[in-house]
Amino acid sequence: MQATRRAVLFGISATALAACSGGGSGFAPRPAEPAMRAVPNAAYDAWVAGFRGRAAASGIAVSTIDSAFRSAGFLPGVIERDRNQTEFTRTLEDYLAIAASDERVGKGRAAYARQRGVLAEIEARYGVESQVVCAVWGLESFYGERRGTVPVISALSTLAFEGRRGAFFESQLIAALKILQNGDVSPQGMTGSWAGAMGHTQFIPTSYLAYAVDFRGDGRRDIWSEDPTDALASTAAYLARSGWTHGQPWGVEVRLPQGFSGPLGRSTTRSPSDWAAAGVRDMDGRVVPNHGPASILAPMGLSGPAFMVFRNFTVITRYNNAENYVIGVGHLSDLLRGGPAIRGSFPPDARGMTKPDRQDLQRRLTAAGFDTGGSDGVIGPKSREAISAWQRANGMTPTGEPSLEMLARLR
Repeated sequence: MQATRRAVLFGISATALAACSGGGSGFAPRPAEPAMRAVPNAAYDAWVAGFRGRAAASGIAVSTIDSAFRSAGFLPGVIERDRNQTEFTRTLEDYLAIAASDERVGKGRAAYARQRGVLAEIEARYGVESQVVCAVWGLESFYGERRGTVPVISALSTLAFEGRRGAFFESQLIAALKILQNGDVSPQGMTGSWAGAMGHTQFIPTSYLAYAVDFRGDGRRDIWSEDPTDALASTAAYLARSGWTHGQPWGVEVRLPQGFSGPLGRSTTRSPSDWAAAGVRDMDGRVVPNHGPASILAPMGLSGPAFMVFRNFTVITRYNNAENYVIGVGHLSDLLRGGPAIRGSFPPDARGMTKPDRQDLQRRLTAAGFDTGGSDGVIGPKSREAISAWQRANGMTPTGEPSLEMLARLR
């Protein structure tokens, strides 16, 4: 399942972050994957020889196996990426600064306008709102700009051979071979991320087999080409089969009453009228309409933004189980349809700094010759490098951690 792929491979939405702007976050636009070259590896070759029998036993024709592995090889860059995944624990504020940045919203509105016709057809067939499908597209591949260029057979066979999660990756490799056998794509055209996620909306092979659709009926389920139609339709099909309800929001931002004590979290659902009786209102002070059983989320605590979320929120978790990702998709989809920005206030971070503080720090560091790569308020790798360089230049221990004291010295 797609959600399983997220938890197992990428932690919290690494692919969604990889193509974002976020200058200070260190996730500036870049090619989807660095160039990766296959290198000779006798142990890998021996593994492939043994795998051929297992693939044949799974129903893969020898001709398909031969074709798939004719140009495949061991990719040490894939192993390096797998062993050195950096875990980023981002607040919702930081995540939305990336997932719903002005650049992503602007590109999304342009992409939506280009694909308005096909998105309307997809919504009519599957009952998933077109802006939601477009938002998934935006988070997964920056509207098709970052689909991945790594040969999938090489990547998956390398990871299966390496063995850290061998059974999982071998199952994905078998699924990839079935896709080739079905004729949906050639081995050369089957490219994706270093971990095998493919196409405009980043399906892993098993999810592709389960949910991908041939929307135009041309005999191929093509999620790789410049034309995103099949990929967008496949995403809608995935969400529809996961239980999407047309016309129901993923959630709405709400105001919590003074002294609200919960319960918070998706494990507790109540009707909107029950939440209204507890004093919960939308951001304009109105009772939230009855969209079915609802939970209250406050990802940054009671002093931060809060949301009443519905069944469709849970459906999006099937694509990615991280709550920040789901809120990112939902909020981006709202912005694409002309909705408002988050209206609740975000509290200061653990260092006591607000987003304007962090943005001011980034601007002042860059002006002082320590380039943070932007001033989005997200303290990512590039900002930390700049902070460390400034600290060294000023005779301090280079921790890379921002502070109000540092900001005061820069002012």
